[in-house]
Amino acid sequence: MHDMTDTEEILRGVLDQWKAAVDGHQPDRVASYFTEDAIFQGLHPYSVGRQGVADYYDSQPLGLSPAYRILESRRLADDIVLGYTAVDFSFADRPTLSVKLAVLLTRTGDDWLIAHYQVSRLD
Repeated sequence: MHDMTDTEEILRGVLDQWKAAVDGHQPDRVASYFTEDAIFQGLHPYSVGRQGVADYYDSQPLGLSPAYRILESRRLADDIVLGYTAVDFSFADRPTLSVKLAVLLTRTGDDWLIAHYQVSRLD
């Protein structure tokens, strides 16, 4: 049995790297934290694979910065972690956008990568 601390640590490790790359407006680096066949659903039509992730983040404005808070996490198997978060995306020139983000992480070798990313706007 895995404890919740370990699960949240894995989730936070991946999301901290994702946040740093988004903060730095480094779309290829953001995409490197996703699996080769990741399903990605931001606020635009979905894509599959790292190129779609890179294209999505390349189209985002400079100054975009996510601040996340883990709401729930589950260790579904030894190599699968599910995370549900609240994310506030701040911008340099417009109001903050608050969303919910669900991610499914898979272990690939020694790394944990995002295999599924789903953003929802909930009021």
